[in-house]
Amino acid sequence: MLKRLTIGALALAMAVAVMPASAQMGADSATPQPLVDAYDSLADVILAAKKTEWNLVHSILASTYSHAEGVAGKAMAKLNAGESAGAEIERLAELVAQMANEGDAAVAAVRKRLLEGGHHHNAAGEQQGIYDEGFVIVTRESKKKLLAAAGRIGKLGASPAAADLEREWGVVRKEFAALHEGTGAGM
Repeated sequence: MLKRLTIGALALAMAVAVMPASAQMGADSATPQPLVDAYDSLADVILAAKKTEWNLVHSILASTYSHAEGVAGKAMAKLNAGESAGAEIERLAELVAQMANEGDAAVAAVRKRLLEGGHHHNAAGEQQGIYDEGFVIVTRESKKKLLAAAGRIGKLGASPAAADLEREWGVVRKEFAALHEGTGAGM
């Protein structure tokens, strides 16, 4: 019996596949279920790609933050030892600016390509002025705060003091934490 049902189902599927579209539509003009299923599957892929993009940008930010944290630690250690930390402070300012921009120039080129292809991760947020075009995690407000901190850190290179560097790194630490608050699921 099961074999006959399987053969019957296969025969029915083949008949529907070769049947003219007008005959497949039926009396109520409903879209054939296989087409709906295929479209539903495509929606799963598109939504998974969006989540993957979020996860990737999150990883870029986390990696950059981790690198910056190490550089900040080296700079603080040098300053506390009375040594020059100009190179570390300059590098730290660059890394904080990269965080503000969700990556460096290479990442910006990928974002530009996505935008040119019509992909806007936060389209609604862009329309509301919350995100810059193509940004995934860093809001305009966060970007402003991080860029300002990067500027202040960069200016410390002229006459660095450990307390000033610690204060500015605290701003970055707080903003990084705020960007990731309540985002455990990835979107």
